[in-house]
Amino acid sequence: MRRVALLAVAAPLLLVACSGDSDKGITVRAAQVATVSEIVDAPATVTARAMATVTSPADGRVASLLVKDGEGVNAGTVLAVVDSPSAQQRLAQARQAAAATSTGAVRIPRVNLAGTQAQTDGAAAAAFAQSQAAIAQIPDPAARARAQTQLAASRAQYAATQAQARDAVRQFDAGLAGLGTALRSLTAAQGVQAQAAVAAAQATVAALTLRSPIKGTVQLGGTSAGASGNLSDLLGSLPGGGAGAAGAAGAAGAAGGAGTPAPSAAGGAAGAATPSLITPGALVGQGTAVATIIDVSALGLQADVDETDILLVKPGVRAKVELDAVPGATYEAAVAAVDLSPTTSSRGGVSYHVRLTLGAGRDTAGAVVATPRPGMSAVAHLLVRTARDAVAVRASAVVRVGSRNAVWVVQGGTARQRYVTVGTQGEDLVAILAGVRAGERVVVTGAERVHAGQKL
Repeated sequence: MRRVALLAVAAPLLLVACSGDSDKGITVRAAQVATVSEIVDAPATVTARAMATVTSPADGRVASLLVKDGEGVNAGTVLAVVDSPSAQQRLAQARQAAAATSTGAVRIPRVNLAGTQAQTDGAAAAAFAQSQAAIAQIPDPAARARAQTQLAASRAQYAATQAQARDAVRQFDAGLAGLGTALRSLTAAQGVQAQAAVAAAQATVAALTLRSPIKGTVQLGGTSAGASGNLSDLLGSLPGGGAGAAGAAGAAGAAGGAGTPAPSAAGGAAGAATPSLITPGALVGQGTAVATIIDVSALGLQADVDETDILLVKPGVRAKVELDAVPGATYEAAVAAVDLSPTTSSRGGVSYHVRLTLGAGRDTAGAVVATPRPGMSAVAHLLVRTARDAVAVRASAVVRVGSRNAVWVVQGGTARQRYVTVGTQGEDLVAILAGVRAGERVVVTGAERVHAGQKL
């Protein structure tokens, strides 16, 4: 953090000559009327308005690639289609399992119904968990929502049939009901489980048509943080790389893949692009980044402000921004939001994310400069406080006396210590709210050598 004082002449008092005992390193200067501005410096990163990475929901090949690098797309635009025989196979297996339960193919032993119920409940819980994981990987938000609704309905239906089954088992054990009721309830529960597997597998197959979740510019592949450029990793994820799943539970567990993450917030920063392996016919694994969509219609900044300064930063605070990539240029910015949750700074201290809108930049001649890219490093100079027409003294004039601030005022050639109330604090100047009047002579250097009554 660095604080800077911007000095604006407000009265001829600034022209008062210095005096003092140069042999002792003591300098006296008149208090000034000035504008004192307090600026907090914070490291920052340029951010895009939004960013979303679209991944393959299953292993396979890129059957068709409908966009190219740098192309602008709208939300819902089809980016690519993935051909995944394994996903189709899992759907077929799930449908077969569902058909078996609907025709009464499920057989439950006539003994130890409680144990059979426990096994069925365990299998159902595992299948629902696998289905939930698969649905979470579906990149299209609408398709994911539909699948989630179907799964929730299946869970509710299973809970009802599960309760019926348990009650039937209890009645059977007590001699109050027959085995047929228990069998029908257990079979119904298995049918619900199988239908949930079908719904998840269908959602995964539908998600093989990859669509853009936001409006923006296409960058094929992912970023350095999320894309794999290792061909052996892709080969290992192809069908046959792991054990196949059988039955409804297996189909549900393998039905989905790693879906599209939600678009990042304005404060999210784009990583460096990796060399794209995405071409028609390219092998893709489950979760492979096929395209990243970046919305640069409005750029912003994410700055990290130290905890010692964060209470001074509020929405609307103006800032000047300097970018490493554009030396000599200054960009206008304004604070849009200040995060409430803390983070750890690069130096191990506590800091807070501050999000700013970023405007155009100009060089020292006033000419408009290049538009930055997401991820570029910057420094934000936040103008947190300004005191206009304030009585100001050099920052070096203020000393601590216990828990209070004080200055040495020279009256009649004699030094007298006086307590002061400090306002806006700059690097060079400090605004004095009370205790010193404009024009009074104050010790500005060597204050630590002064004693009461000293002749100056």
